[in-house]
Amino acid sequence: MLELRGIRYQPSTAAQPVLREVNLQLAVGEIGLVAGSSGSGKTTLLEVISGLAEPDAGSVLWQGERLSGRQRRWLCGLVFQFPERHFLGLSVAQELRLGQRRLPSEQLEQVLEQVGLGSVGLRQPPEQLSGGQQRRLALAVQLLREARVLLLDEPTAGLDWAVRREVLDLLRAVARQRAVLVVTHEPELFGPLADRRWQLGDGTLREMELRTMQPC
Repeated sequence: MLELRGIRYQPSTAAQPVLREVNLQLAVGEIGLVAGSSGSGKTTLLEVISGLAEPDAGSVLWQGERLSGRQRRWLCGLVFQFPERHFLGLSVAQELRLGQRRLPSEQLEQVLEQVGLGSVGLRQPPEQLSGGQQRRLALAVQLLREARVLLLDEPTAGLDWAVRREVLDLLRAVARQRAVLVVTHEPELFGPLADRRWQLGDGTLREMELRTMQPC
């Protein structure tokens, strides 16, 4: 189980804390949803969980054990809102092998099939993929890392409705063996998919019922 206890975070450039007393629990096999308007701190929350930022107070735990930033970076896989901006590989194969050079091509092809990219060639440049395919490729990278916690920042932003539905179906499949946390300003889209739902505002999380979910 992923657990946040009393997380507080205030960047040096901010006059007020972005996160204050944030508490959260999310079990393996569950999809959690954090909704909030732009600037509410959704991305900052993911950065703290994933170890890219260190909280000023509070702790992040996995299976009851407090984790350091380095441990969180190993545990978590963060898929950014626009993953194509973070691609480093010149080909799909190179992107999948970053940090894991010895992975056989068969394993790469298997994970591409798992995320619905079975028809994509390993030599294809990532920038030639569509927006939806790039999201899937970024997710495939994290699956190869065997991340136990998947963190997704606005995973359907800029995608058409048909591709959005495909992304939602994919999240259902990958959540079976890991905890998945999605942040979005479109809670009504993800609401029926989520097991746990929170609203982020004024630096705090409050639980949200499905019937109360509205666009942010």
